[in-house]
Amino acid sequence: MTKRTAIIGGGAAGFFLAINLKEMCPKMNIAIFERSNKVLSKVKISGGGRCNCTNSFENVDNMMSVYPRGHRLMKRLFHTFDNHDTMRWFENHGVALTTQDDQCVFPKAQDSQVIIDCFMKLAKKYDIDIYCRKEISSLNSLKDYDYVAVTTGGSPRGRGLEWLRILGHETTVCVPSLFSLNIDSKDLRELMGTVVNSATVFLPGLKYRSNGPLLITHWGVSGPAILKLSSHGALVLHDHNYNMPLFINWISHNENETLETLLTIANANGQKLVSSIRPYGLPQRLWDYLVNKALIMKTEARWNTISKKDFNRMVNTLCCDKYDISGRGTHKEEFVTCGGIALNSIDNTTMRSKYVENMYYAGEILDIDGITGGFNFQAAWTTAYVAAKSIALKQ
Repeated sequence: MTKRTAIIGGGAAGFFLAINLKEMCPKMNIAIFERSNKVLSKVKISGGGRCNCTNSFENVDNMMSVYPRGHRLMKRLFHTFDNHDTMRWFENHGVALTTQDDQCVFPKAQDSQVIIDCFMKLAKKYDIDIYCRKEISSLNSLKDYDYVAVTTGGSPRGRGLEWLRILGHETTVCVPSLFSLNIDSKDLRELMGTVVNSATVFLPGLKYRSNGPLLITHWGVSGPAILKLSSHGALVLHDHNYNMPLFINWISHNENETLETLLTIANANGQKLVSSIRPYGLPQRLWDYLVNKALIMKTEARWNTISKKDFNRMVNTLCCDKYDISGRGTHKEEFVTCGGIALNSIDNTTMRSKYVENMYYAGEILDIDGITGGFNFQAAWTTAYVAAKSIALKQ
């Protein structure tokens, strides 16, 4: 008899699962149910409309550094389907890819539409049924299906998980991840548009320190360093209602090295204004701001007039500059959710539910989320492929 699979959620994981399952089981009858009026909407707008579909993982030594939650499961599942498999898959299905210097992988066309077109073309070729404006909140309407895969994506407020909790699945708290930070400092915000290529940021009580480019905005700070920090600190920031201190090391050097550098500059340039020589290639506007912040009432100071206390203040300002977070950014491009279906509710080799027979999970609905750089899409492809293979093996 022809078996039937229902996939709840028409996003990246849902389509990837459906297409791979159909390729593994050509006779499988597959339907995708999407509650909104449009499928693959996140794919369309991700990466500024270019879709950062995966990462080379060249610079990844520890999966935990890129997956704050779910790193152990991702490491295990990579034995079945990893980033190299992803890149081969897209290339083999007609989507040429390119790897940037930062190891992010994009379609060579620099347009997310090519991935959407690929998925839609394959869905049509394989006669995969797609139903929009069809919200599924129980299994009663899917009694005619042999298998169910839940790929509904993140649920920022956790409301979409209630029916799954009723079925016995444990869930973790759902909060936003990957967002910029509002900073309560008018003087800093006046530097909007300033970019520091290698800053290190950290939160009190959080062991993780995030390094990378930092952008000063008209509301606070953003850029890869901040987005990575928001991912690792998603739960801590939520627990503090997004009001807590942020520390910035503008130069990513320790205090001893920094003091040594400043003293060397002072010895060689005693008569020159402190503001005239920028250490570590800092942008001029930022250096002027930091000097004025550290050397209060000495804005026109020369290097040979700086006291020991002044040097210590400069070092502290460069290496441990403190600001008050006054909220999180709520911009449309920041849409990753931390939390979801607890990983102890699924089988960690098949993505099958431990509580409902023939139910599977894939994608962001799981308590797996990564930092910016293509890691969240990779989690979607990996979990979807493993779920598809697990269903196929039961035929």
